[in-house]
Amino acid sequence: MNFIRKIIKSRNLKDEAFLHELRELLGFKPDDLYYYKKAFIHRSNKEIDKSTGLPLNYERLEFLGDAMLSAIIASHLFKVVPSGNEGYLTQMRSKIVSREHLNVLGQDLNLLHFVKSNISKSKFGINIHGNVFEALVGAIYLDKGYRYCEKFIQEKVISSYESVKELEGLITSYKSLIIEWCQKQKIDFNFNVYEDTGNDPVKHFSVKLSFDDKIVGKGRATSKKKAEEIASKRAYFAYQKEISKTL
Repeated sequence: MNFIRKIIKSRNLKDEAFLHELRELLGFKPDDLYYYKKAFIHRSNKEIDKSTGLPLNYERLEFLGDAMLSAIIASHLFKVVPSGNEGYLTQMRSKIVSREHLNVLGQDLNLLHFVKSNISKSKFGINIHGNVFEALVGAIYLDKGYRYCEKFIQEKVISSYESVKELEGLITSYKSLIIEWCQKQKIDFNFNVYEDTGNDPVKHFSVKLSFDDKIVGKGRATSKKKAEEIASKRAYFAYQKEISKTL
């Protein structure tokens, strides 16, 4: 407690403004700003924690937040779906904590606004939003404990879905779905990936997805994974009726 009081007394105007914004964001008053400041420091800032001599950034908090999200959501699903087996519960949890969902949450909360870095925020990939969201969850746990962390996750993450039934129909990976369907239907599929930079300063990849040598979807993005997902999504909507009948 003495340590916390010293921090409170030594707050400057920036700290007070940060504290005010955090209270609005979290719905409660943080005790120790140190954890929250750390949750928004990007590794490009190259700060060193004076007390440990280790790099000062959000990555360790991101790891902790990921674990807390997984545990709290697993507990929630265990309670609300008493008939669900291990495979079903694992699948539902994966949908709730999907990178896509966490990125949307981070964007909705405008967490990038708080990030401190030495590179332009325009150069960050989309996953920065989800990474910082996880780091924030880790900071809440260290500062306020399990109960506050659970309440935050209930309000910001779990409440995004009205019911588990809604989750069942959620597609988190079109590529995985397409592969599963093709294997069940004994359809030969192929992701033809090639570099397609053109006049863009950033490297791009293009993908042509084929079923039995027929092109059924195309995608282009800054990574092979994203391009494959785009091509798979287009193929899914082209074959949605057939896929829905057999999966």
